[in-house]
Amino acid sequence: MPNKFSTEPSLSTQTSSPLFTLTVAPAKVIRGSGVLQAAAAQIACLGSRPLIVAGKSTLTISQQNLQPFLETQQLHTAQATYGADCCEASLKSLQKTAKEHKADVIIGIGGGKALDTAKLVAQQLQLPVVTIPTSGATCAAWSALSNVYSEDGAFLYDVGLSRCPDLLILDYDLIKTAPQRTLVAGIGDAIAKWYEASVSSGHLQDTLIIAAVQQARVLRDILLQKSAAATKEPGSEVWREVVDATVLLAGVVGGLGGAQCRTVAAHAVHNGLTHISGHGSIHGEKVAFGILVQLRLEEMLQGNQLAASARQQLLKFYTEIGLPQKLTDLGLGNITLGELQIATEIALVPNSDIHRLPFKVAPEQLMAAMVSTTAPIDSRDTTAVASTDSEAVASHRASGTSARRSLINRVSPKGICDEVL
Repeated sequence: MPNKFSTEPSLSTQTSSPLFTLTVAPAKVIRGSGVLQAAAAQIACLGSRPLIVAGKSTLTISQQNLQPFLETQQLHTAQATYGADCCEASLKSLQKTAKEHKADVIIGIGGGKALDTAKLVAQQLQLPVVTIPTSGATCAAWSALSNVYSEDGAFLYDVGLSRCPDLLILDYDLIKTAPQRTLVAGIGDAIAKWYEASVSSGHLQDTLIIAAVQQARVLRDILLQKSAAATKEPGSEVWREVVDATVLLAGVVGGLGGAQCRTVAAHAVHNGLTHISGHGSIHGEKVAFGILVQLRLEEMLQGNQLAASARQQLLKFYTEIGLPQKLTDLGLGNITLGELQIATEIALVPNSDIHRLPFKVAPEQLMAAMVSTTAPIDSRDTTAVASTDSEAVASHRASGTSARRSLINRVSPKGICDEVL
């Protein structure tokens, strides 16, 4: 991993190389209800002076649920918050704290950003790392990847790590305490694996990539079939199966397939949106919206009727479990054309994962897709229609008071004009 961080947005460190290496899975996974006590002994095998990295609210959870068990193992613990985000300032501060404590193991407890921070600090200091997710919002507890943001929550770049965590502890009792919104977001993040991996890698013949793509399909089917019931019955067997899917199985896809199977347009759209939405919505919500954008692009630019049908299927699914379908649902009902252009530019930077699509995307085409995610299927040939004003007109309407505005983006081969109503 490079010693200096890049400040360019949306750049991936996962570059291609003749040497194909995989970081498939954590060295050990412990899962079940009330497993923190048993897991403490496993943590003690990794070190005696852990530094616990968490968010401000999660530090309290750590003090109540984890620290008493660590004390029974006679471990000398210290705690620190990652602050505003997994950002460069937080990483530097935590490195200093870890050195002052003489930490010999890092424990990340919390959501994706806490876990990403803990994993990256551990790699920088060449220490083992333990991940303890407190929600089903992402597969960060599994993956050998950390995303770095600005202090305002704007995505900057990701860092491919040299290994997956040394120990993953999945305690269903802990996950159950999280707001339901986090699991719903995790469903959005996890189901993207199929829609992205099938596009980027579905044609490849490498054995493990074939396995990864098929696992992504299985993951999609589990979530489509079980998510609605899971959200109605927290703590139930079906709920645990969905948690396993979002935290564990989603990580398997990236582990087997590597960077090639991880992200395409859905995550690129997420990265762009972070530059205009900040902390207003959470990771999986933006990714879920990004899936609709990706399918809309396939529909508009390729005339792909399967993509159109998949988008309509997902819109029904999103309605059922509460995932965002349009910009308004992400709190961006008042978005301006300038802000939309910023998000588009970030999503389309040269090293963006959106370029794994099998076709080129122009900025005006991406903007049109972003504001037409709920458009009905057009029975006409969409490839031809995409080049005309009648197809390229897309609108989103902000709900609320009359002070809210509606933005219509008109896209044509000649460019973009905007009309604010």
